[in-house]
Formats: sequence, C-alpha cells, structure tokens
Amino acid sequence: MKLIVKLIFVISRHQKINLTINKTITMSLVGKKAPSFKAKAVVNGGEIVNDFSLDQYIGKKHVIFFFYPKDFTFVCPTELHAFQEKITEFESRNVAVVACSTDTEQSHWGWLQMPKAKGGIEGVKYPIVADTTKIISMNFDVLFGEYQVDENENLVANGPMIAFRGLYLIDKNGLVRHQLINDLPLGRNVDEALRMVDALQFFEENGEVCPANWHKGDVAMKESHAGVADYLAKH
Repeated sequence: MKLIVKLIFVISRHQKINLTINKTITMSLVGKKAPSFKAKAVVNGGEIVNDFSLDQYIGKKHVIFFFYPKDFTFVCPTELHAFQEKITEFESRNVAVVACSTDTEQSHWGWLQMPKAKGGIEGVKYPIVADTTKIISMNFDVLFGEYQVDENENLVANGPMIAFRGLYLIDKNGLVRHQLINDLPLGRNVDEALRMVDALQFFEENGEVCPANWHKGDVAMKESHAGVADYLAKH
C-alpha cells in the first residue's frame, strides 16, 4: 500500500510550492532493517540528549524498541513501569530497552518527574525517544492516521497522529525479528517480550527452532520433518 502526502507551501498570493511524498507502507518490518533515525530523547530518568539513535546498538546488543501513544495518559504508565520492573532481566540478556512516543522531550522529562503514585513514570531509567516530527512512527508503520490534502488544498489529518502500541525486537545486525502492534486500549505483556528475546537468542546460539508456548529451558526442535515428528510425538 502506498501513502501519498501532498504538501503545499504558500509563498505569496501568486506562488505555491507543491511537494508530494510517496511513502510505501510495508505492513511488516520483520526480516528488514529497522528504520534508522536520530532524535532527542530522555535517558537515565532526566538527561536530555540530542542525537539518540538505535544504530549505537548494532553489533553490540539486541533491542526492544516500543512505542506508546501519549505521555500523562493511562495504560501507558503501566507499560513503562512494567518494562522498568523487568529491566535487569533484559540487561542480563544484553538487551537494550528503548521507548518512543510522539510527545516532546520536555513532556517526557516532566512526566519522569511525576511520582508513580500520582500517575507518573518517575523511576524509569531506559531511554524515551521524542518523535516530535512523527517520522519515526511513520517509518515503523505505527502512526495512527494519515496526512491528506482536502478540497481546499489544506493539509489535514484523518486521525490523532499518535503511535499505536508497536513493539519491535531487533537483533545485533539491526534486523527486525519480531513485531507486535496493539490498538490503543490494549496493554502489552512484558513477559512475552522477554520470551521472544529468549527464543531468538536460543535460535541464534543453538540453531534449533522454538515451538508454540516455548519458554527458556524447554525443549526446542530441529528444523526438519524428523525434528517436528519427534517433538510432536513427545508433546
């Protein structure tokens, strides 16, 4: 599917600049390079950095990169705290956790100063990216809404232009290996994100594939007809 955005800049009554953007919507990034970006972010619970990028982890760490809709909302802080509560589990697996929304870095910073008991995310230490241009959300195909041009040649939005609850597991080569996108009301399961990390790392280390409901320590199987037959015979 192709998204066409036509931007019209009015220079004067007699002059306009027409800019058309063609954006191919892939629907899935699995097996593809994660889109690269540089953006402002808040790290360590309060430090604003200007050029945060996931590229820093290539060759070094796996990454859980997740989007959430808005700061100062309702389901979102439960997810942000849930990831923080499991951060040592991710770190022990050499996995970086990074969050992102379309809010500004100042909004992130302010929410980080608010105590958990008052609906804030004080205590969250992993990076939170500020996708103020909405380009990151668009490139990861999680932006809720599209820009269009109306009959009067005005640029309009047909949605709230915030991110759905997208989650991406990115390997050390920068490839997306797992993708999950939830609608706004549906919070994610952090234990499931950990399970997917375990499954990917097990496959990378052992070459065996992980069947349904597999957890770390369970038996996997050879990627062959004999392998699946043996597994099913025992399960």
